[in-house]
Amino acid sequence: MSNRKFFFGWGNIKKGITEIIRIYSHKPSFFSKKRLESGIAFIVAQWGMVFFLLKKYPELSMTDIVMWASIEFGISGYILHQIQKEKKLGNTENNTEDIDKDNQDSN
Repeated sequence: MSNRKFFFGWGNIKKGITEIIRIYSHKPSFFSKKRLESGIAFIVAQWGMVFFLLKKYPELSMTDIVMWASIEFGISGYILHQIQKEKKLGNTENNTEDIDKDNQDSN
């Protein structure tokens, strides 16, 4: 038997579970609580939209399909915009912290 390493080994599964638990504790976590929760909400919404489309597809007119696609792209754009906004805020906060540290070190 070979000693191949797989990504989904026990060590990685344990580390993933530990990081998910840390999200809801006061310990620092690799994952963001807001992003995880918004990602889960997005996946649930997408599943609902696709399920609706598959069930109602024969009855939908071209206008209904265009409206459905518009809603899909609108939601996706909103989620991407929120993620980019969080990244910009995070970078600004990190830069401010770095400047504060540099100022303290120079004193």
